[in-house]
Amino acid sequence: MRVALIGQPNCGKSTLFNQVAGYKAETGNFTGTTVTFTESSVRVGGETIEVVDLPGTYTLAGTNPAEREASRYLLSEDVDLIINILDASHIAQGLELTLELLAMKVPVIVAMNMMDEASRMGLKIDGPALQEKLGVPVLPIVASRGRGVKGLFLKALSLSKVKVLNTSNYLLMTEDDRMARHKVAGGLEREFVTRGERRINLRDRIDDLLLHPFWGYVGLVLILYTFFQVVYGVGVLVETPLMDYLDKITQELILCLGEGKFLTEITVGALQGVVAGIGIVLPYLVPFLLGLGLLEDMGYMSRVAFLMDALMHRIGLHGKAIVPFILGYGCNVPAVMSTRTLDDPKERFVAAALATLVPCAAILSVVFGLVAFYLGPFMALVLYLFNIFVIALVGRVLTLMIPEDTPGLILEIPPYRIPTLRTVTQKAWFRIKEFLVEAWPLLIGGSAILALAHFFNAADFFNSLARPFTWTLGLPPATGVPLIFGIFRKELSLVMLGQALGSMSFDTVLTSVQMITFTVFVMFYVPCLATLSALRRELGTKDMFVITGLTVVIAMVTALLSRGLAIMFF
Repeated sequence: MRVALIGQPNCGKSTLFNQVAGYKAETGNFTGTTVTFTESSVRVGGETIEVVDLPGTYTLAGTNPAEREASRYLLSEDVDLIINILDASHIAQGLELTLELLAMKVPVIVAMNMMDEASRMGLKIDGPALQEKLGVPVLPIVASRGRGVKGLFLKALSLSKVKVLNTSNYLLMTEDDRMARHKVAGGLEREFVTRGERRINLRDRIDDLLLHPFWGYVGLVLILYTFFQVVYGVGVLVETPLMDYLDKITQELILCLGEGKFLTEITVGALQGVVAGIGIVLPYLVPFLLGLGLLEDMGYMSRVAFLMDALMHRIGLHGKAIVPFILGYGCNVPAVMSTRTLDDPKERFVAAALATLVPCAAILSVVFGLVAFYLGPFMALVLYLFNIFVIALVGRVLTLMIPEDTPGLILEIPPYRIPTLRTVTQKAWFRIKEFLVEAWPLLIGGSAILALAHFFNAADFFNSLARPFTWTLGLPPATGVPLIFGIFRKELSLVMLGQALGSMSFDTVLTSVQMITFTVFVMFYVPCLATLSALRRELGTKDMFVITGLTVVIAMVTALLSRGLAIMFF
């Protein structure tokens, strides 16, 4: 049995999916998270159900690539049942899609999600009466809390067995009846939803402040600063004693195997990759991802998108690039993939180019392990704000070079919600597991390769290739190897930096100016291989190379600028 989850953006589809399938869909409390369908097998009532999370869509008519993907899947795949998720606080919007689904010869269940939020807004929904009117089951749920989820899927299982089809009076509606659907959906809301007094609570007052044209930006800076302080504090608390302990193990291993031997070099090199992952990357990555998941589940990331759009749109940054921009802080790959929801090729190019400039979680290790640790978390925050400024400026330049209409961002602001520990930890673990499975082996392998390069005196060759960059930026020649190998994974830049310079105590081998220059260059230069692959798939080989060249130019200019500014203050 295959069940398809479909609904408008931000209705809680992926949250519902994760409640039954575990954290396998990229869930966030902001629009545009799901860029393609995600499928997983789950056990319900002793039977296996294939659950498919489709992209958020307003209509099956296919007005954008995400909607066309959802429509294509429902029409071409063997779907036994559709679960249509509605935001109970705005059911008229969702019911327009429901009326389209009722015309399909597939059983439909309507799941009214966020019933807790509807209650807070003073809305009372007559579910049984609406169910009778539509001719399909209508069930209340709160997906974020797991309320009603089990009953929903048990109902789905029972319907699939008896093959109950829709008995709605609206089956005769066609795709072209948009105005009719809009009118009918509004009439259903008026008939079955009773509006009581909305409870104005603390969350509403907080929203008035955090979305204020002035205080909203002040709040954004304060929240980011607090976030950075917490990440830095936890990272330092863990990194310092952990690195001391791991360094002792490394030294004991060298004494045991004998210094200068081939086996010693390759073993210690691989061990340094292990040490870097445990002692440098994870202490900052774990609290960062937990904090990011917390902000997403609270609904604050949509507020960030709103604020950033209002600010950057004035200087030419395309409003629709905000969602890829936010996704990029986790990973640039889904950020680039999310640009497929943009219709115009020019829009997609600009959005993808900007997405590659966002410092992903991998770059976090460089920013915090180098700048924050030695120069303080405030300097790390300054670099992130500088990054936002550069992205906005590049967006402005690109929109001038590639003229296009720049409509404002249409973004649904979800209600603030109390994050659940399960969702936040699952989300963080999903992303951490990606590091453990994909990045960490590269760190270990890259460290071993660098050790071999030093053993056979091959490091000079790689350093000579990068010499035009390192010399121009005032960096030690040995930083060439980390910059080259950092293309594979950005974490390698910091790990190999310590190996190349002969010390993980970076303040003894680099000046403050060099730390800032190196970090800024790594923040912007050539995307990692996974991102390059995503660019090639989404835009083609030519645009991939164009964006790669653009990042190199931006990296050089920004690194030189930051170097000049750093010399003035350090």
